[in-house]
Amino acid sequence: MTHLQARGVVKAYGPTPALRGVTLDVAEGEIVAVSGPSGCGKSTLLHCLAGILRPDVGEVSWRGDRIDTWSESARSRLRRTEFGVLFQFGQLVAELTAAENVALPLLLAGTGRRAARTAAVNWLDRFGVAELADVRPGEMSGGQQQRCATARALVTEPRVLFADEPTGALDTLTGEQVLTQLVRLAREQRTTVVLVTHEPRVAAYADREVVLRDGMVDHTGLGFEASLGGGVR
Repeated sequence: MTHLQARGVVKAYGPTPALRGVTLDVAEGEIVAVSGPSGCGKSTLLHCLAGILRPDVGEVSWRGDRIDTWSESARSRLRRTEFGVLFQFGQLVAELTAAENVALPLLLAGTGRRAARTAAVNWLDRFGVAELADVRPGEMSGGQQQRCATARALVTEPRVLFADEPTGALDTLTGEQVLTQLVRLAREQRTTVVLVTHEPRVAAYADREVVLRDGMVDHTGLGFEASLGGGVR
């Protein structure tokens, strides 16, 4: 079943084009890596698919509904319930502890404070950082912050996770650990993942790689692990 669709998506920033008519289908439970050189439109495509940006031309659909026609408040609500977003530098709230950061999406969705904290600590434990529950981001390493940010993106158990260069600020070993955990949990929950990266080693974790160049789809192909037998398990 196709979960996400982009049809002829065009997006520009003033006179500078970012996307020049991108068409893409993403299936339920699929992990898709969007790759390409810097400035090719990867992050812009992810933001359009996630409803953060509205395309200038074209359509973006989620389970058959055109979200590009929705209001900002409706798209924000979608990101609180069905979508999870993970950014390159985590973007944790500096004044909040790890548990408070992870619990935040649940609290915004109306979950009670005690239940939200319990869920947050459970997710921190899944990523091996439960001991940081009462620690603020400034006291964590980059890898620890990114694990907390990944837990926050998944705490609502979204149907789709959008990850924008999630290992870009991490060393190779820490990045591999975060990716392995992210993919394993996505497989367990049948979460659809759209992963933006410029690194081949990161794209290798996906079922399929979509390469952008100059704002257009250049080509698609299987991720390395998928080509060896169905993706990372």
